[in-house]
Amino acid sequence: MKILFYSPAFYPSIGGLETITSILAHEFIRKGYQVKLVSQIPSTDSKRFPFEVIRRPSHFKLLSLVRWCDVYFQLNISLKGLWPLALIRRPWIVSHQGWYARLDGSLRWQDKLKHFATGFATNVALSQAGSNHLSVPCELIPNTYEDELFYEMSEIPRNKDLVFLGRLVSDKGCNLLISSLTKIKQKGFEPKLTIIGGGPEEANLRKQIKECKLESQVDFAGIETGKELAVLLNSHRIMVVPSIWNEPFGIVALEGIACGCVVVGSEGGGLKEAIGPCGLTFPNGNLEALTVCLMDLLLEPSKLERFRIEAQEHLSRHKPAKITEAYLQVMKEALQNKSK
Repeated sequence: MKILFYSPAFYPSIGGLETITSILAHEFIRKGYQVKLVSQIPSTDSKRFPFEVIRRPSHFKLLSLVRWCDVYFQLNISLKGLWPLALIRRPWIVSHQGWYARLDGSLRWQDKLKHFATGFATNVALSQAGSNHLSVPCELIPNTYEDELFYEMSEIPRNKDLVFLGRLVSDKGCNLLISSLTKIKQKGFEPKLTIIGGGPEEANLRKQIKECKLESQVDFAGIETGKELAVLLNSHRIMVVPSIWNEPFGIVALEGIACGCVVVGSEGGGLKEAIGPCGLTFPNGNLEALTVCLMDLLLEPSKLERFRIEAQEHLSRHKPAKITEAYLQVMKEALQNKSK
């Protein structure tokens, strides 16, 4: 089977979409399938992949790629990449990695067109929340994580308190976490926080930390990836994912759980399903509820082990091999339906 990925975002860009795209493409190659990947992200990086990456192809090139493939696989609907299907009939599989709506829930014409287009695709949702967002039948396949990279490292001392991992943008809620840290300090406790990531909000976060006199409690680690990131996560007890918006899923939660962290995260969207029984959730944006969750775990560390006990069973449902097989089954069924 020849599989053509169309993912607007890909390496060297960093994010959940880029991560899941890379994992699935590598897994398909491992299983002996042919893969090519189209991305709109330019790159002068010489990093090589075991599959061809075509960046910003011409219309003629994209048309020839769709003609080459047996299955056209999009990570989120990209209107820019849809037009070849009007000329060449191929099974079209869409893994919906986000919401087709604005942050306030409103729909622009692009969002409405994407919702309409789902009626012509074989649709995959990451969570029940994602499925409920769409008005078409969906296969439910959660996201996976890099299990060969993220795992518990017994040789790493777990001597740090809280860790935040993500882009430093307003909707990720790092400022909410800092406000919670302030409230905890007012109660007489001073847990340490490591912030991993970069983004446009970093200056504002540093200003907030200074105003709240938290400089001695907060460390900015910058952008970390690969083994260095896994080692850093292994040194922490609690990962906090305080997103203000509804996360479609939350691969970062799986990475934290795999590294032995107990996760405290916002409950909207699919993040609650990603955390599962391996942590606590609170209503999005609720400062008091976040503070209660953190205080509960910081004051009673014995509870951490009870959440960690659930980790292996939870993670087993998200292993790359299992998720890849689920996608392959969807693709094979789509091919069979095409031939009828």
